[in-house]
Amino acid sequence: MKKAARLLALAATVPLAACTAMTHITTVQPDAQVSIATSKETTTPRSERFSTTSFGNYEFKAEAPGKEPFYGILPLKFNGGYLALDILFFAPATFFNLREVYPYYEFDLDKKHVRYKKNPEEEWSIFVPLKADEEQGRQALGKR
Repeated sequence: MKKAARLLALAATVPLAACTAMTHITTVQPDAQVSIATSKETTTPRSERFSTTSFGNYEFKAEAPGKEPFYGILPLKFNGGYLALDILFFAPATFFNLREVYPYYEFDLDKKHVRYKKNPEEEWSIFVPLKADEEQGRQALGKR
């Protein structure tokens, strides 16, 4: 009986753990702060865990003394492994977990772009938010 309870607890926690992703957030400017709509943290550098999403976005506001605030949405990576598991085991989960944060983000307020990558040893990819992305970030975080 105890073994069955342990297996049930493990089966319940594994899917929940798979629904979040850890990211490390830094800035080029040493005194900058980054606010993300679903987070209460603003300090940098920091590591933080974010839920996976299929249709939502993570709006951000990066700011530093003497600089104009930089708004936008985080680029997210598609997770094909989750899609395969969703199709095989629980198709409705595709509404919640197809995209997730990259493990590394670096914000540059001077150049108004976000660099991101999957692994520490790979080159940065650069994301420049569109005007619509900036407006979405401003609407979500402009009053913060």
